Amino acid sequence: SNELLNEKNILLNLENESKEEAIIRAGNLLFNNGYVGYEYINSMLEREKRISTYIGYGVAMPHGTEFGKEQVKKAGIVVLQYPEGINFGGQKAYLLIAIAAKGEEHLEILSNIATSLEDETLVDKLKNTNNKFEILQTFNK
Repeated sequence: SNELLNEKNILLNLENESKEEAIIRAGNLLFNNGYVGYEYINSMLEREKRISTYIGYGVAMPHGTEFGKEQVKKAGIVVLQYPEGINFGGQKAYLLIAIAAKGEEHLEILSNIATSLEDETLVDKLKNTNNKFEILQTFNK
């Protein structure tokens, strides 16, 4: 199916690790679930070096460079939850929402997610939930 997000794309209660390790974990999930080619992971790390993808509210949204978009097979997102928060350039990220998409679709997904996350009580709930369905409901709109 062409859904952006399914249960296989969500990892809850992860132990703290570096932001690079977290991005690699997210990239591997996108790769293993058929959304991207392997090189996309490097393009996510490269993108992060240039400018942090932390967006506020305890959320980071890693994605690839322009060059990395050639590696995208189909649009998808993965969600990684770190209940203790990982260091993202001096900020704490509790949710990593990694995105694989091209062109217009990319911007649409980014803005939809950003809009969902303007509700701080919702973010608080998601960063502590043990229920993947709550995460699916939020992003599969």
